Amino acid sequence: MKRILEICIDSVDSAIIAERAGADRVELCDNLYEGGTTPSAGTIRQVRKNLKILLNVIIRPRGGDFLYSNSEMEIMKEDIRIAAGEGADGIVLGVLSADGQVDISGTAELLEIAAPLPVTFHRAFDMTSDPFSALEDIIGCGAKIILTSGHSNLAVHNTALLKKLVEKAGNRIAIMPGSGINENNIAGIINETGAQQFHLTGRSVTNSKMRFRKNDIFMGGVAGLSEFERKVADEQKIRKIRDIIDSYE
Repeated sequence: MKRILEICIDSVDSAIIAERAGADRVELCDNLYEGGTTPSAGTIRQVRKNLKILLNVIIRPRGGDFLYSNSEMEIMKEDIRIAAGEGADGIVLGVLSADGQVDISGTAELLEIAAPLPVTFHRAFDMTSDPFSALEDIIGCGAKIILTSGHSNLAVHNTALLKKLVEKAGNRIAIMPGSGINENNIAGIINETGAQQFHLTGRSVTNSKMRFRKNDIFMGGVAGLSEFERKVADEQKIRKIRDIIDSYE
């Protein structure tokens, strides 16, 4: 079975690079510094026009926690319809209750709107109180993939839990490790988890072409976060990871 490589992107440029480097699928987000929020309809449309591989779109109305108000749930429903209308191949989402469990009714409602598109339950999973209870709840809702770092900041820090999740999931749902995966640790994660799908950004810093610069103003209000550089998918990094993954076929 071919292992799946999903690249998390936030631009048309990164989408094109990811496809050229051998990605099987991309997850399109905005605001990656906040863990990813819903991209605009225009971004989805332009990525779809420039991409032949599978396109998943995250549906997340804001950063922060995954406990959503009624109005935020309505936004997510509308964003699912927009993403589907713009040609998304899959939807990525996650909804929790205040006590750290999967919001079963909310998740099921969103999956019903997303159907027939497959749904990935994102790293909201890593904020649940019990990973195995959450696993069963998500399976019950009908999602096809769980994106998880193994309840850690980085997937490499808890490959033991990832392996247990893969085993518990069996063929009922795919467990996709993500967070901090790179060319230096992907082989170990493959060996230690038995997972068949992997999620990463594979980015490098790209400097702005602006010649005039005001380096003392920070648009996001975070001092030290340069306005004159951004991260873009790195073709060489992704190709190397693709080659490592394929060596296990």
